[in-house]
Amino acid sequence: MESSIVGPILMLSAAVFFTLMSTLVKLMPQGYTVWHLGFVRCFGGMVVLLIFFANKKNPYKGHNIPLLILRGATGATAFFAVVTAVRILPISTAIVLFYAYPLFAALFGIMIYKEKISLNQAGCMAVLVAGVAVLFDFQLTGNVYGQIMAIAGAVFAGLTVTLIRSLMEKNGPVIIYLYFCTVGTLLTLPKFIMEPIIPTSALEWAMISGIVVFSVLAQLLMNQGFFFCKGFEGGAYMSSETVFTAIVGILFLNDPVSWRFLVGGVLIVGSGFALNWIGKIKAK
Repeated sequence: MESSIVGPILMLSAAVFFTLMSTLVKLMPQGYTVWHLGFVRCFGGMVVLLIFFANKKNPYKGHNIPLLILRGATGATAFFAVVTAVRILPISTAIVLFYAYPLFAALFGIMIYKEKISLNQAGCMAVLVAGVAVLFDFQLTGNVYGQIMAIAGAVFAGLTVTLIRSLMEKNGPVIIYLYFCTVGTLLTLPKFIMEPIIPTSALEWAMISGIVVFSVLAQLLMNQGFFFCKGFEGGAYMSSETVFTAIVGILFLNDPVSWRFLVGGVLIVGSGFALNWIGKIKAK
């Protein structure tokens, strides 16, 4: 299959699994803090990768170890920042500010790889952000600290997806995610030890297992997808997670089907297809 087709398929598949993971995170009992959820995701993912993908050799043997560690740190920071913002701000404000990260990915692409972004591509990204704003009825409310955390999450997410492109040249998706999980585990472990929490029912264990499995599948698909996409293009495709999240709310959480869902969804998905179409023209 052509790379222009494989990339979007991998990214959209990753967005679906990220949506499933986020849904389970939202449904977890209130006793689970950001640190607990971060530890569950990272430590669980590390165990899964070491069990199923590690061989007799050193599983952490990769190319450009410092960059792998840096990518793990930026990814973990982005995760903690956006979850903190969601807990402080109205969900609409936090999500719209965070999903501006394709714009930051484009800026880092220009700074690191000297990429050239056409006016048409820039217009598509602007339409994408507008679509997310329409979908979630964006209003800039909440305290300044929460807004700063949401934007910080977007900045670090933009840097993370940009670094993945460099790492994918000589590293597979497994080793990249393994470093993310390891760094995230080290960052969350002290807080988890201070306030440990153990699941008390089979349902909680099932939800935790789902978070781990869905996050592993989503991250591996996304990492592989960046082999075929630039940072800002992959970020644009990943923004479809907002549409999938709205669909879950409609189907399972009794959210109404509003004009915002229809208009915002069309803008988000349409901008992704437009970026893909522009990419094909530039390639030709």
